[in-house]
Amino acid sequence: MNTESQKKIAAEKATEDVRSGMVVGLGTGSTVYYALLKLGAMVREGLDIVGIPTSEGTEKIAFAEKIPLTTLATHPTIDLTIDGADEVDAHLNLIKGGGAALVREKIIANASKEILIVVDESKVSRVLGTTFSLPVEIVRFGWEATQTEVNRICGKSTLRQNTSQDGDGSPLITDNGNYILDCHFDGIPAPQAVEMQLNNIPGVVENGIFVNRADKVIIGTASGIRYME
Repeated sequence: MNTESQKKIAAEKATEDVRSGMVVGLGTGSTVYYALLKLGAMVREGLDIVGIPTSEGTEKIAFAEKIPLTTLATHPTIDLTIDGADEVDAHLNLIKGGGAALVREKIIANASKEILIVVDESKVSRVLGTTFSLPVEIVRFGWEATQTEVNRICGKSTLRQNTSQDGDGSPLITDNGNYILDCHFDGIPAPQAVEMQLNNIPGVVENGIFVNRADKVIIGTASGIRYME
């Protein structure tokens, strides 16, 4: 089973927990994409839900799939969120933000009663920060000074570039109008402490460490589904 198939079975498994009447947080990324397609099919078959997207990209997909959307202002409590992750450790701590939606994802996570994380098996590691860089969203004003302070914690970071087909190689701009630094660690054994240290730097909006957020991780593997809870 290839990586795309692993993503698909994990994402579709998560949709089995969605029930009519729910407010559903809609995550961002290549794995959650399959959940959005499945939810769209379920809605067309009669599932009665409203979704809150974590990015403009997810909003476009949900609109195309005819998934009714709402806002946190209207529904401040979310019953269930399905989202992906770039790295998951043995304690269900996460690194997120590969899709540049980490700020909205964390806001949605904070409002959610239950969070299901869907990944393929390549995303699981013993310690965070060993296979994926940590995204940190920063304001554009004085970003070089902010980067200097961030580097005191992670050692090295790079300003993420817009590498999309319509990008011109300039810095990537998030849905919130900010930049992203990708911070390179040799492992993050104390993720909660690093999360707080980074967020205390002036100019940092949020970082992609998610501690004690996930209720269950659904992992697509070459031999099928497995869980971490």
